[in-house]
Amino acid sequence: MMLTQTEENYLKTIYLLGKQGKGKVSLTALASALGNNPASVIDMLKKLTEKKLIQYERVKGARLTGEGIKTAIRTVRKHRLWELFLQIKLGYTWDEVHEIAEQLEHVHHEDLDNRLEKFLGFPQFDPHGDPIPDKKGHFPELKSCPLSEYHQQEKGSVVGLTELSSPFLKYLDKVGIQIGSEIKVLENYDFDKSLNIKVNGKKNIHLSHQAAQNILIGKV
Repeated sequence: MMLTQTEENYLKTIYLLGKQGKGKVSLTALASALGNNPASVIDMLKKLTEKKLIQYERVKGARLTGEGIKTAIRTVRKHRLWELFLQIKLGYTWDEVHEIAEQLEHVHHEDLDNRLEKFLGFPQFDPHGDPIPDKKGHFPELKSCPLSEYHQQEKGSVVGLTELSSPFLKYLDKVGIQIGSEIKVLENYDFDKSLNIKVNGKKNIHLSHQAAQNILIGKV
């Protein structure tokens, strides 16, 4: 079934907002994430329902069907592979790759996807630490929790992010935090929940609670 770029974007967004296809996504949340007005969102949801890619109830929201999940995962797979290619092979920074990958993810050529994966050495994670599904749609397991939940003297490595905006990624670059960075909590402040941390055993940083909430620490 050939889908438009818009249809694929809707399925991918429902998948990501709906806990990897397990939950329902409200009309309001979907409209906000896509930057569309509710009327146009409803029209698209009706089309996707007719194609049996989602189940939609106006009050409860939209949920992907089995076929909808497969389609969304394929789009996510391509997006994350292209992000990694753009970073490690073409030198784009991690705050630049998302916008370009948004376009490349709609190229329909399964052999290209598989060759790209092989060329990159069958990677499991993209530049932001998000897991890359294999060609069968299976995701590598990622065990993590927000840095904001770590306490004094606890340590671990950065394995992912929950905020991917360009300003946040540039901020992390400025303070020297990347995927793989070793983090040790030196002190927790009750007043504002901020943290003092040490990065890679060298640099001491004062981190806000908001920033710490969006940095995932753990082990693969």
